[in-house]
Amino acid sequence: MTPAVRFQKVSRHFGQVRAVDGVDLEIAPGEFFAMLGPSGSGKTTCLRLIAGFEQPTSGHIQIFGETAEGVPPYRRNVNTVFQDYALFPHLNILDNVAYGLMVKGVGKAERLREAEKALELVKLPGYGTRRPGQLSGGQRQRVALARALVNKPKVLLLDEPLGALDLKLREQMQEELKSLQRALGITFVFVTHDQGEALSMADRVAVFNDGGIVQEGTPHDIYRRPKTRFVADFVGSSNVIAPEFMASLGGEKRWASLRPEAIRLGDGAEAKVENASFLGAATRLTVDIRGTRLHVMLPAGADVPDVGSSVRLGWQPGDVHYMDDAA
Repeated sequence: MTPAVRFQKVSRHFGQVRAVDGVDLEIAPGEFFAMLGPSGSGKTTCLRLIAGFEQPTSGHIQIFGETAEGVPPYRRNVNTVFQDYALFPHLNILDNVAYGLMVKGVGKAERLREAEKALELVKLPGYGTRRPGQLSGGQRQRVALARALVNKPKVLLLDEPLGALDLKLREQMQEELKSLQRALGITFVFVTHDQGEALSMADRVAVFNDGGIVQEGTPHDIYRRPKTRFVADFVGSSNVIAPEFMASLGGEKRWASLRPEAIRLGDGAEAKVENASFLGAATRLTVDIRGTRLHVMLPAGADVPDVGSSVRLGWQPGDVHYMDDAA
């Protein structure tokens, strides 16, 4: 099967800065693929390379088997949804959605009809006569999504599109985006620095750092079996345990990852509670074991020990994941 997107040793340098450095990547047709990483890790530059807003310094990019480098954005069968919506304030919603079809020379009656269909897809039927300033942030984001979908792209690029929304609306939009992607069967490439978004929405995740991909896999694999200390710490904030300390706890003398929710109170190593943070659905404890700080996640309803008290911590051997020595 021809990949929707393929990177072969792709690099993009800005002077001495290697924003993307030798990335190999394949995204399958119809896949919801997330690029996850901190600011400056290279994920957004990769998205811009797919869109055509940037050109590679070296390497080869294909979109559904066709060479992409040198091809301008308007000739690629992709569309981008941005965090800031980028709507035209002087146009009503229907004309905003239909704008791309107008640029392509589609007749007015047809483009407005297609724009209405796109608004129905994003659950905004009847909003066509309003202006962007009359809509909430979540509604404007739906309009931006409809404007991208109306062009029927083979690949939809989403550049942190939910970053400006409040938590509850962001969670709602995560569910709706995933449902929409399943219904349409379009390849979605989603850039985010939010681990929860990537893990909850994507079929596969690529974790970026320093211009390259440090791990790629399903959300479950990325979360449960991080390959490096960076992935363990960045995706879900695991406890990263040094080899010497792991050996002192009865494990192998290797770098290890132990998720906070895998630790239970009861029998085991003695620790002192330094802090307790109530998070609603859980309580996060910070504990000290012989100078090493660990986090423990207690489920809602569990007894929370007092700060300053001593507790004993235990876990199953299978909950410890040993990693490469690479940072």
